[in-house]
Amino acid sequence: MTTMTDRKDAAISRGVGMTTQIYAERAENAEIWDRDGNRYIDFAAGIAVVNTGHRHPKVVEAVKAQLDRFTHTCHQVVPYENYVSLAERLNALVPGDFDKKTIFATTGAEAVENAIKIARHYTGRPGIVSFAGGFHGRTFMGMALTGKVQPYKAGFGPMMPDVWHLPFPNPLHGVSKEDALKSLQQLFKADLEPARVAAIIVEPVQGEGGFYEVPPGFMAELRALCDHHGMLLIADEVQTGFARTGKLFAMEHHGVAADLTAMAKGLGGGLPISAVTGRAEVMDSPNPGGLGGTYAGNPLGVAAAHAVLDVIEEEGLCDRATRLGQRLKQRLAAARDQIPQIADIRGPGFMNAVEFNLPGSDSPSPDFTNKVREEALKRGLILLTCGVYGNVVRFLAPLTIPDAVFEEALDILDDSLLAARNGSHSGSGA
Repeated sequence: MTTMTDRKDAAISRGVGMTTQIYAERAENAEIWDRDGNRYIDFAAGIAVVNTGHRHPKVVEAVKAQLDRFTHTCHQVVPYENYVSLAERLNALVPGDFDKKTIFATTGAEAVENAIKIARHYTGRPGIVSFAGGFHGRTFMGMALTGKVQPYKAGFGPMMPDVWHLPFPNPLHGVSKEDALKSLQQLFKADLEPARVAAIIVEPVQGEGGFYEVPPGFMAELRALCDHHGMLLIADEVQTGFARTGKLFAMEHHGVAADLTAMAKGLGGGLPISAVTGRAEVMDSPNPGGLGGTYAGNPLGVAAAHAVLDVIEEEGLCDRATRLGQRLKQRLAAARDQIPQIADIRGPGFMNAVEFNLPGSDSPSPDFTNKVREEALKRGLILLTCGVYGNVVRFLAPLTIPDAVFEEALDILDDSLLAARNGSHSGSGA
């Protein structure tokens, strides 16, 4: 009998990796049911996309209402009001006490690429500084910016020029804030004239890199350096945005405003939409036609985004993210005595991670990490791994997850940690 996996393997490029072999039939809030009726608790949220839960009623209602009006005109041909009003909302919400303007695109990679285009055009400079472990997309500029070779860069040939990587400040792996800043100064002395740098791009919390948060004070140092050398600071908030870290935007934790903010994922609540918001004079630098795209700011995505912003405010999801994250980290901390592989528990709001090493060692343990993921999946809990060493489990459940479902997931997590420790392959099906 031909299975779905057989059909997938025959029809789809193997370059599209898959974490699970679950084929979704329906989803509601923080739960997914597959084609066989098995139920799973979703601690991935489409990689931080459905922060407001699968099929939030207000998001569904907004999209249905827009479907009844029109689905596409291309804003550059026949514009529409809700594109303008969403830009107005983001201009008011994105951190920064200055006049702002916004453009819309479709994906996070597009948002990042547009931010780079705008920065280069405004400054007249080509250089971009990024960080090891950062993830900024799979397009060619996104790959070049990304500080992780496998699986994102390997075999794809020369990267885009004038992109320079620095060590990300990560004390757990021996890189202090001071080390990272010294590396930047060394780059300017040995390889790259500051006057050639258009921008520094940074994730306030690294996503694929392992959920490492920028340490206190580091963002202010970057801001000061950018101001001193006439560079722009770009915040990649694609994964950190929209209440995930306990603030609407993660930059709010640092008291520093970026010149340009790239966002996507959680903005559309499941529909594709991304944006760049930044200083008005910077955003106005490109000539008409230099920015945009056929599907950029699609009306359905715009309608969903309006609803997402309403839900975040009305349901207090920033505060809820903080409470959920605290509870999760408490449970993980309580497991430490029984799970010696736990090396670190971290993350702001509900953008949390646990890192695993070999017991009594600083050596990463990707095998144990994958066992935890596999044991959780057997028990009906979907987890994601990440990190340069593949030894981090990241937690990205919807912020709307019901309390009872959340507690059920934490119990499954406890059981999965113990099963992985014991080398057990037992566990009931989903």
